[in-house]
Amino acid sequence: MDNKQIPEQITYANILFFGAWIGIFIMILTYVVYATGLITPHVDIMLIIQNWDKGVDEYMHITNSPRGWEWLTLLDKSDYLNFVGLVLIALLTIVCYLFLMVGYKKKKDWIYFFICLFEIIVLAFAASGILDAGGH
Repeated sequence: MDNKQIPEQITYANILFFGAWIGIFIMILTYVVYATGLITPHVDIMLIIQNWDKGVDEYMHITNSPRGWEWLTLLDKSDYLNFVGLVLIALLTIVCYLFLMVGYKKKKDWIYFFICLFEIIVLAFAASGILDAGGH
């Protein structure tokens, strides 16, 4: 097996590096928007403090917070706008695997090609919310 680096691995690293920094910058920017009150949040900070001790389900009911991907409907609220940077960083792995798949296909390295494909399927399935697991 040839262990020589493929150009797509460099692309992977560059996307991951720059994408992570862009995601971090977006998180800082959206936090500043939230902290300064430039955009109204969905859940007022006092309501958060009053319900800090509640379980997830009770807190979400009291604050009328969305579940799963429904948060996308609240991008006009500063507390949910904060999610954009996190989602960008989370999606980087899938994007990077797509680039690796191209390289492995060119090399006809089918084992790594299918490992990348299965990783993408698992990550997409987990992100889809179909399992309805976790705190969503």
